[in-house]
Amino acid sequence: MSTETITPADSTSAGAASAEPSTVLTDQEIFDAHQGGKLSISSTVPLSTKRDLSIAYTPGVAQVSRAIHAEPELAKTLTWAERLVVVVSDGTAVLGLGNIGPSASLPVMEGKSALFKSFGDLDSIPLVLNTTDVDEIVETLVRLRPSFGAVNLEDISAPRCFELEEKLIEALDCPVMHDDQHGTAVVVLAALTGAAKVTGRELEGLRVVVSGAGAAGIAVAEILLTAGIQDVVLLDSRGVINKDRADIAADPASKKAQMAQRSNPRGITGGPGEALLGADVFIGVSSSKLDEEHLKLMNHSSIVFALSNPDPEVLPEVASRYAAVVATGRSDFPNQINNVLAFPGIFRGALDAGARRITPAMKLAAARAIAELAESELSADYIVPSPLDPRVAPAVSAAVAAAVEAE
Repeated sequence: MSTETITPADSTSAGAASAEPSTVLTDQEIFDAHQGGKLSISSTVPLSTKRDLSIAYTPGVAQVSRAIHAEPELAKTLTWAERLVVVVSDGTAVLGLGNIGPSASLPVMEGKSALFKSFGDLDSIPLVLNTTDVDEIVETLVRLRPSFGAVNLEDISAPRCFELEEKLIEALDCPVMHDDQHGTAVVVLAALTGAAKVTGRELEGLRVVVSGAGAAGIAVAEILLTAGIQDVVLLDSRGVINKDRADIAADPASKKAQMAQRSNPRGITGGPGEALLGADVFIGVSSSKLDEEHLKLMNHSSIVFALSNPDPEVLPEVASRYAAVVATGRSDFPNQINNVLAFPGIFRGALDAGARRITPAMKLAAARAIAELAESELSADYIVPSPLDPRVAPAVSAAVAAAVEAE
């Protein structure tokens, strides 16, 4: 183990809480904090007397088991399962580390479970699976369904993550969400709502370029289109996603091909230069770098969300020469786009309302709730609330629960 020191920016993920920019982290304190893992289970009932044991375990617990056997719905109130979120990963796309496998991903999943408890007051356990086969993962979770109430998919590589989420939604009668997709998308929409107001624009009239067509990029494009933004252009490593591009036309069932049918209404072809000419917004969710010359092609008072971690597509000090509003995924710059603003409240609201699915309407409601919390103090450096703002999760959960009731 080295004695290297790192700043918060080196360790920030989309699901990590905000930290003070001046903080310096050492390997020693990091590894000390992870000794034995970051989670434990504690009893909610006393176990100090024989009577306590007789109530919590045998013989008393048999009464509860008999009741659930006779009336299965009682499991929702007499066990923790209905309020338990499982954080599921196969370790194939962990943070910026890539395919590091399930064991190495476990500290990240433990952290995610800790965030569920701290920010959403939901019990959560990590499940890292030693398989990358989509059907095997689905089968595993179907068999485990009596033990949990919701599934948060995490750090699963694209395009498998799309297929896995879709199959799980069909196979399970409980909320399922891939946070790398939808948590990111919800917070991006919330931040863009604030940024549009700061720059005097209407959300629906924005010209948006999304760099990255993986899990996050596709989900961001989808939620922006659902929110009413009509001009969304996606870029991948080959350039603009266009329905006539040979590789996309050759695979019409792919997510990229489906998105090509809904996006790029002006039929743009080419690369970043062509896409960013006259654009209002750049959203980066890939490791590709944004050339400073391309920023000059964007409209006046542009909006730049450079969300790749730990190295943004363009550094804020460079982007600020041309853009009116700049956001990153890092905690040491203003306007951190952080998934913890979304996922605890989304799952809490869904479970509070007894939802069986997390729907587009619920995601839009979550984004609006986050955006509204920043409205009274909106500025170029404050377009979303802090991840540590205690108002966020309750506001999001209430908005999501209300959306469930309205559907």
